[in-house]
Amino acid sequence: MEIEKIIVKESNERLDSYISKNTEISRTSVHRLIEEEKILVNGSKCKPSLKLKGGEEITIQKEEAKESKLKAQDIKVPILYEDNDIIVVNKPKGMVVHPANGNPDGTLVNAIMAICKDSLSGIGGEIRPGIVHRIDKDTSGALIIAKNDKSHINLSEQIKNHQVEKTYMALVKGATKENEATINMPIGRSKKDRKKMAVTKDGKEAITHFKVIKRYLGYTLLEVKIETGRTHQIRVHLSQIGYPIVGDTTYSNGKNPWNIEGQCLHAKSLKFKHPTTGKEMYVEAPLPEYFEKIIHELEKQ
Repeated sequence: MEIEKIIVKESNERLDSYISKNTEISRTSVHRLIEEEKILVNGSKCKPSLKLKGGEEITIQKEEAKESKLKAQDIKVPILYEDNDIIVVNKPKGMVVHPANGNPDGTLVNAIMAICKDSLSGIGGEIRPGIVHRIDKDTSGALIIAKNDKSHINLSEQIKNHQVEKTYMALVKGATKENEATINMPIGRSKKDRKKMAVTKDGKEAITHFKVIKRYLGYTLLEVKIETGRTHQIRVHLSQIGYPIVGDTTYSNGKNPWNIEGQCLHAKSLKFKHPTTGKEMYVEAPLPEYFEKIIHELEKQ
């Protein structure tokens, strides 16, 4: 059993809100863990609505991993790096990371189970074995998978402490005014459409940095780095400032001359410390063919 301890800094938040903002645990799961007395404050049972003042010690009993009932499937996924502790893959556009409603199989998890056999971290549970972080279905690129629990815990801590540098390439509509800029806008569930995310006053902190790589007629190629990993963060932020990603039908009309369905967004590279050796790691994923073709066409204009 693994216990995580958090010392609350100065705060005036509810317990459930504080935990969901400062961990990878959803508010729904926080409520369940509190009910099961797996979350305690100063060693005592508490309510989700408890108002924190600062100085409290929160202990969280991490859930035991369950044996996966998922089936391994022989799906080809490019491997960028692999050793006994981790595997970094280049996730194809259109592939879902883990099974969910409407996507019971054919996911990255199914593919990784075939590649790694029994060598996967169980911390993500039976639906997400080895999965340390995610990228959207229509976003391609570099993704780390943990082969054991020790690596999973270490990588999760690095992500939580903003020690993993994630770099993306995004093709957006329009010509950005700045050559470099930072977007610092909180992101939460959209109040108009619960299936979407949006910039909201009561959302979680979200910080996105971008710089222009090349300007084209009506389009701009950006390199994007994120400090936080909110759902749809890059897509929401760029759309919010008036430069939606090409092909993104959720946060723009998605119409484009190349009839691309799904955002033109690629997780280009990951920089992190190896969970066992501590060695500085840099893994880069080449641009997918469709992205290269679009850039090639824009270069001709």
